Amino acid sequence: MAHEDYSFQTKLLHNKYKWDETTGGLSVPIQNASTFHQFDVDAFGTYDYARSHNPTRHALEETIAELEGGVRGFAFASGMAAISTALFLLSAGDHLVVTEDVYGGTYRVVTEVLTRMGIEHTFVDMTNLTEVRNAIQANTKAFYLETPSNPTLKVTDIEAVAAIAKEIDALVYMDNTFLTPALQRPLALGADIVLHSATKFLGGHSDVIAGLAVVKDSALGSRLKFLHNAFGSVLGPHDSWLVMRGIKTLHVRLQASSESAKKIADYLRSHPKIKRVYYPEIGAVLSFELENYEALKTFHQHIQIPAFAVSLGGVESILSYPATMSHGAMPKAAREKRGITDSLLRLSVGLEHVDDLIADLAQALAK
Repeated sequence: MAHEDYSFQTKLLHNKYKWDETTGGLSVPIQNASTFHQFDVDAFGTYDYARSHNPTRHALEETIAELEGGVRGFAFASGMAAISTALFLLSAGDHLVVTEDVYGGTYRVVTEVLTRMGIEHTFVDMTNLTEVRNAIQANTKAFYLETPSNPTLKVTDIEAVAAIAKEIDALVYMDNTFLTPALQRPLALGADIVLHSATKFLGGHSDVIAGLAVVKDSALGSRLKFLHNAFGSVLGPHDSWLVMRGIKTLHVRLQASSESAKKIADYLRSHPKIKRVYYPEIGAVLSFELENYEALKTFHQHIQIPAFAVSLGGVESILSYPATMSHGAMPKAAREKRGITDSLLRLSVGLEHVDDLIADLAQALAK
């Protein structure tokens, strides 16, 4: 049975890089060389300069490409490096349709960087296909999706938006950070480029900053490879190794955290102090709104188990305040239009016992 035929869970461990072919070691070696000796003046080897190619990074890139069902993967210095580099597939005069409740860092690049390059954009509610169609212009070249969205966890029909994009031969970008290929396979649904902040669930241990991209078309892969090398925003070998180590436990981590997230969402929906809960019944992230900012401050002062921090997807539960953290780059009026109020919190559920987490939420809410 070839490893390509294994289930996703097994494939995380048993793939092309299950052991090192040279030594048999059950871990990919970390190759720190910045440059590589060439044995022929007329033909260079696979590796020449580490910005262009590195064996450890290459292993990660091939691994994520296989898991996402793509033809080529790319590892970047951060999630935003992956997103920004991929967006530069667009050119001056192009128009981009973007989901309105996009991550704050992506919002900043689209509104403050791409606009300087002459790339136009329109924000739409991607759950409304009529609104998506109405946003199309003669120069629309791409659609940018994020589902579930951050932090209100709205779910977009990827296949439907991709079908609209294909009518005008436009690219479909998809940020798959929240669900990962363990729970969602965007390329199979029509996306052209899948993006990840691998800092989150793929790395999974709050110890690495990394970004990944996967394409389903080799010609598109060549275009993105050119930008990857030209901009040089590549992931280092040690960080590549850390992401690969994290990926090995992705399935069990996400499964356990998702089960806990469902129970916590049900508990919060029934609590009188909670104004609203955002949870799409899949994944390990949920958001909830308290009555007002003062209630939020009191809750924050008394909650004990979750770390109060930027980011998500770690083995520990992480509580974030989107208004000043993930979406701090978004103006207040734009945030509130998207439901990101000053009393909204986002919880990335970790691997603690769910009863302990609920008891902690209960005592903080009681205050």
